[in-house]
Amino acid sequence: MTDTVTEFDAAVAPCREIFMKKLEDYGASWRILRPRSVTDQLYIKAKRIRTLEETRKAMVDEGLTGEWMALVNYGIIGLIQLELPYADEADLDTAEAMRLYDLYMGRARELLRAKTHDYGDAWRGMRVNSYTDFILTKLQRIKQIEENEGHTSVSEGIDANLYDIINYAGFALIKNA
Repeated sequence: MTDTVTEFDAAVAPCREIFMKKLEDYGASWRILRPRSVTDQLYIKAKRIRTLEETRKAMVDEGLTGEWMALVNYGIIGLIQLELPYADEADLDTAEAMRLYDLYMGRARELLRAKTHDYGDAWRGMRVNSYTDFILTKLQRIKQIEENEGHTSVSEGIDANLYDIINYAGFALIKNA
């Protein structure tokens, strides 16, 4: 039997590498994004994946793997932006940004471990386009929670939805490897 957590770690390792390289290129410029803008960036990535799944034709020469990786990384950025108020400039150095990245990725990994225990590897029987639809659903939920000023009556918050997005994108990376 394959080990989902080990596969997840291998699938998201390149995401971390890209995150680090982009920090070298741009610094933590994403720190100026308000949480709603991060949600919209996630939406753009997920919507492109869905469009390419439906049309099977890309006019911009960028593959789906990069989009799934972007969902992982913007999911982490979203979690960081929920914890730290957005800034007017890049206010995190590389070491702190990577510490936060690893913290939230570790939490996503632990959630994955717990859900794998409870659900088994049900995700393996799913089609990748279902991950896309579930991510788009999670984004609609986040938008509604944002409209409600972060309040929910009985539902999970924005952070839980972001963790699910990271994990679904990780599953897609595993399946597309």
